[in-house]
Amino acid sequence: MKEQHIIEVNKDICIGCSLCKNDCPVNNIIIKDKKSVIKNQDCIKCGHCVTICPTKAITMTGFDEPPIEFTKQHTLDSNELLMAIKSRRTIRKFKNKEVTSEIIEQIIESGRFTPSAKNAQDVSYIVLGDDKSKYEEIAVKFFRRIKPIVSLWMKDAKEVTIDDNFFFKKAPIAIMVVTKDKISGSLAASNMSLMAESYGLGVLYSGFFTSVVNNLPKLRKHLNLKSKGHVVTTLVLGYPDVKYRRTAQKEIANVRYL
Repeated sequence: MKEQHIIEVNKDICIGCSLCKNDCPVNNIIIKDKKSVIKNQDCIKCGHCVTICPTKAITMTGFDEPPIEFTKQHTLDSNELLMAIKSRRTIRKFKNKEVTSEIIEQIIESGRFTPSAKNAQDVSYIVLGDDKSKYEEIAVKFFRRIKPIVSLWMKDAKEVTIDDNFFFKKAPIAIMVVTKDKISGSLAASNMSLMAESYGLGVLYSGFFTSVVNNLPKLRKHLNLKSKGHVVTTLVLGYPDVKYRRTAQKEIANVRYL
């Protein structure tokens, strides 16, 4: 985490119910004199104690916004969710239609609230909008140069045409997910793509652009990426200009029950 956060207990309203103590994943809370006591401030600051307290006696400093109160328990329809997953396709044809800033903010918000390893919250995002063609141009030139080499170990690459829109497919938006931890970044990207699709957007995971960014110093410099900034994936987003009518067939899952 970038900021320092202090966990505080308001003993005037703490009822000593032990909910926070029992739910703390690092055993950092004790009950003393029927009140919650934080052992030290070196925990992972996961916020479980804040979210579970029935009297709002536990708070955490250093955030720009208060916790959101739940008026109900939010659940997803399991059948609808499964069909949404089954019907997902990688989109490579996009309409010439703008994606609003409000939708982009919601997509990033779904990434922000995705759990991260040790609650590091070290995932960041680079939104490529109207000026993304200049970054794509650099990547295209590089990829054209290395295509003969790539074709030696990737047979499909021989048949690929690298045009000027090879990476972003004329989509209006691309979002780069940046973090040192690949798992945290991948989880965030997965939630972001689901959120994008809930708005009717199509998604392309541009692995090629991601690889170029991580290996081309010139492009990293243009994107102002620091040396430790690893791009986990690039989500290319826009309204799809293609309609799929049925699911793609998949092989049976390889599962072992022990």
